[in-house]
Amino acid sequence: MMNQINKISQEILAKLPLFRLKDLIRAVRACKTAAEERAVIQKESANIRTAFKNENPDTRHTNVAKLLYIHMLGYPAHFGQMECLKLVASPKYADKRLGYLGIMLLIDEKTEVLTLVTNSLKNDLNHSNMFVVGLALCTMGNISSSEMARDLCSDVEKLMGSSNTYIRKKAALCALRVISRVPELHENFISRSKTLLNDRSHGVLITGITLVTEMCQQYPENVTIFRKAVPLLVRHLKNLASAGFSPEHDVTGVTDPFLQVKILRLLRILAKNDRDASEAMNDILAQVATNTENNKNVGNSILYETVLTIMDIQSEAGLRVLAVNILGKFLSNRDNNIRYVALETLNKTVGIETQAVQRHRNIILDCLRDGDISIRRRALELSFALINEGNVRVLTRELLAFLEVADSEFKQGMTTKISLAAERFAPNQRWHIDTMLRMLKLAGGFVREEVLAGFIRLVAQTSDLHQYTVQKLYAALKQDISQEGLVLASVWVIGEYGDVLVGSGNFEEEEGGVIEVSDSLVVKLLESILLGPYANQVTREYVMTALMKLSSRFSDSSAQAKIKELLNEHTVSMEVEIQQRAVEYTNLFSYDSIRPAVLERMPVPEARTSIDHSASTDSPSVGHASSSGARAGPSDQDLLLDLMGVGTSGGGGAPDQADMFSQPPAATSPPSQPKASNADLLADLFGGGSLQPATSSPAPATSNSLMDLLGGEIATTSQAASSPSTKYGLDSLAGLGQALPSSPLSSSVESPGTPTQSNQAAVSGYEAYTKNGLTIRLLPSRDRSNPAIINIQVLFSNNGSKGVISSLQFQAAVPKSQQLQMMAASSHTVQPNTTEKQPMRINNPQQTTVKLRLRISYEVGGEKKDDIAQYGPFPDGAF
Repeated sequence: MMNQINKISQEILAKLPLFRLKDLIRAVRACKTAAEERAVIQKESANIRTAFKNENPDTRHTNVAKLLYIHMLGYPAHFGQMECLKLVASPKYADKRLGYLGIMLLIDEKTEVLTLVTNSLKNDLNHSNMFVVGLALCTMGNISSSEMARDLCSDVEKLMGSSNTYIRKKAALCALRVISRVPELHENFISRSKTLLNDRSHGVLITGITLVTEMCQQYPENVTIFRKAVPLLVRHLKNLASAGFSPEHDVTGVTDPFLQVKILRLLRILAKNDRDASEAMNDILAQVATNTENNKNVGNSILYETVLTIMDIQSEAGLRVLAVNILGKFLSNRDNNIRYVALETLNKTVGIETQAVQRHRNIILDCLRDGDISIRRRALELSFALINEGNVRVLTRELLAFLEVADSEFKQGMTTKISLAAERFAPNQRWHIDTMLRMLKLAGGFVREEVLAGFIRLVAQTSDLHQYTVQKLYAALKQDISQEGLVLASVWVIGEYGDVLVGSGNFEEEEGGVIEVSDSLVVKLLESILLGPYANQVTREYVMTALMKLSSRFSDSSAQAKIKELLNEHTVSMEVEIQQRAVEYTNLFSYDSIRPAVLERMPVPEARTSIDHSASTDSPSVGHASSSGARAGPSDQDLLLDLMGVGTSGGGGAPDQADMFSQPPAATSPPSQPKASNADLLADLFGGGSLQPATSSPAPATSNSLMDLLGGEIATTSQAASSPSTKYGLDSLAGLGQALPSSPLSSSVESPGTPTQSNQAAVSGYEAYTKNGLTIRLLPSRDRSNPAIINIQVLFSNNGSKGVISSLQFQAAVPKSQQLQMMAASSHTVQPNTTEKQPMRINNPQQTTVKLRLRISYEVGGEKKDDIAQYGPFPDGAF
């Protein structure tokens, strides 16, 4: 029975016009589906349009109210804009309030009807009723356009000096809108804003401080003007901090925390980089930091703003320590938001007060085990920032323990940062190797190529630990072959130092077990990797090259036979590169006279300087520039091969994973004898003529044998030195990334990185930068062996006017169509009246205009300088 009554009543409501807002709301709520709601809204909108056309002033208020409700539901209501303007013109306060509400909802600053509102606003701004003035100010503060702001600026400025606190508060907020729309009008409100800062009303004071803060942030020149108000603001803050209970402003036991936060923010802006202003507020900041309770959110918000203010101004050292201790207390809070804020702030302040942050190291490390991933991420960043020479062992041990259970998304970044920290702060090389081994065991599948290359370089450079390292890697590889990074590093080291491993015999593990070592067991281990479920093409390339290396290091005939068998099986591999490598290695067994020389150990790698493939003059950031002292990258030889499209990964990455074993050491030559251009060597090996004149000394017989093996001929115009000990590298014919070795040639062959003498004599360099006694000149010359390469000698001169120039760091960026390689500088300190040099090379295959974006950082007279300069293009005929 009741259902039938409800249904009949809904039908009656649907047929009758809805005269009241309550009726419309009831009808909308009674709708069961969206279609029913749309039908009700459409019908009522039609009724409202009809009523608007009849222009009945008695129903206008109700119709606009219903229309605003329809607008709030998301339906079109723009046809009521003019009716809102008519309500604003009404003398009744209720009509004005609804009209201004409609204007704020239905009109924005881009609507043409807004121009009709300006006159109504101007009239109401001068109204005798303060609530009508407040409505006009509120509306203007929400929808004012730039034209309206210019027209009514003087009225708003006058109202800021009103005797009524309600109007002053509204006028200050309206002035914020005026400034944001017409910035140049901010000067009109400066004098009025000063008076607002001395207001007794908390409402007026908080709006005045907000206005002053906005003006100082947008226009830094105003900071000097308002800095005189620092003692006044300090007095306000002191009164709030020491005030007793005030029911009107109390929020959970704290007096007006909103005003305190606003004052602290403005003080932070006014006292930045100003010693006197900072000293004036040190006492009150200490008082607020010590007396504010931290058991409720309002107190924590004030403490947080206090900490930010202390860290931004030139505060005392004790005050900074107090601020860090407050953040340390935040870390023990149960609220994740507070802990997150604390970690984020400590990340910003760790460079300022490192020792104070170090005291909270344990609780920071505890955050690594927090359930919130954002907390763990911030704690991880902070933990890496805390590492130094004194705590590197402890922190690295904790980070490695976290690495074992960390999320997968963390592991790659962690392995990179752990390797960088170990490289920078390692107490000794054995600890460094142990740390890298532990990291490879835990997250070898997440290690980047650069990290792997750095570890391989470390092992190669640490000759006294070769036996220790190869034994550790061999034992790790027997336990786990699922970690790709561990497998690649272990295979590389075993391939290079397998004779050291076998020669040392069986060894005892840390757990007490004995690991057996023999030629056959090593080959069997490598075979298990090839046949294992984790092997990919890169792994197979590494293992095959390691087996080939071991064929010249092992003397066991059964191991030799097994190596040949494994290589022969891969001569029919479906992977073309594997098949080609296997065929070449198998053929090499027919040349026993040169095989040991070809498979010699690689030379100790040098520190690498990065090649930037994406540096642009538009973005000279560190990530897009090549730094002389920061990172390492390919050698000249790798650069030339990369530019010619033969191989290297470039960009400061790892050595090529496929061919890194095949590269033998370059034959040594006297220091006075320059090395041959790699371009010449490549031309000789692939049957081309020499690009430069060279001596015609006869080639050794071993080189002819190698060329027969590879199916090529060696040119007689550029031969290697006659020493029979000269080693040649086995290069994959497909160019799998092999970096061919340099070979000593005649002294008449000029190094590709050396400018010609005629250029050096004719040009003293082009000035790119001069300041603070430092002058940087660029001396360009085109490379003889490759016209696309430009060699530039960077000359750093110190005229002595400012004394010694130290910590010199020079970075450069080139357009994306070019590639840049920078070598190490002769010195990072330039003495008075001396010149230091730094070579760099630009590959410009498209022959585009050479432009350089330079970043120069140095210390002179006890001050650190950091400048950015541009140079280019070079004059015609410069190179």
